[in-house]
Amino acid sequence: MVSAVSHATHTQPVAQATAASTHKTSQSKPQSATTSTRTDTVQLSSAAQAALAAAKEATETPAQTAKEASGGDPQAQRLLAKEAAAKPAAK
Repeated sequence: MVSAVSHATHTQPVAQATAASTHKTSQSKPQSATTSTRTDTVQLSSAAQAALAAAKEATETPAQTAKEASGGDPQAQRLLAKEAAAKPAAK
């Protein structure tokens, strides 16, 4: 549903507020140097982790898959077995 705006007010910027915010910005620079060591952490859900892994596997080169399979990666081994089984059927 769309409704019209019946009353709107416009405010003019205040020059003193701009000067004050510029002054605060210069004061906060030393503080940002001390807070730059702070790190944020993110926890992905199981579904998001699976989607991320699937996206990485989809963009993997055959050479990477072979290397991972030789290193014992079961998913890479299954993929190579699946591709090997599909090759004779394609001929």
